[in-house]
Amino acid sequence: MITGSCLCGEISYQIRGEIPEGVSGCHCNQCRKVTGHFSAAAPVAWNAITIEGSPRWYDSTPGKARRGFCSTCGSYLFWEQYDGIVFVSAGSMDAPTGLSLKRHIFYADKGDYYRCEDGAPCYVGWETGEEIDA
Repeated sequence: MITGSCLCGEISYQIRGEIPEGVSGCHCNQCRKVTGHFSAAAPVAWNAITIEGSPRWYDSTPGKARRGFCSTCGSYLFWEQYDGIVFVSAGSMDAPTGLSLKRHIFYADKGDYYRCEDGAPCYVGWETGEEIDA
């Protein structure tokens, strides 16, 4: 079981089972703005996560996706695309997670001040699309 929480502890969660897809680094403009760099998150089925506390939700892409955060400390915790899956912020998870970074998505939108040289594949958009050199 993986557990995690926001910075102040007002919101915590428990994830049952494994996360076979690992962590994705998302470099899209929205993720960069909400995190201050890029988002590292892992997909989890809603029926495998229990949340204690009440995240505040921001409809970041109206009708398509929303982001959950703690309204007290501001910790960014969740991203949901309304398909039964929630991406959980890897930085909010308690160690050890046993997870690893598997891919970078929307790498074409990354900030101009860094390069990812961790060996994970980098994709122009979603991981089903064209790969791009880091």
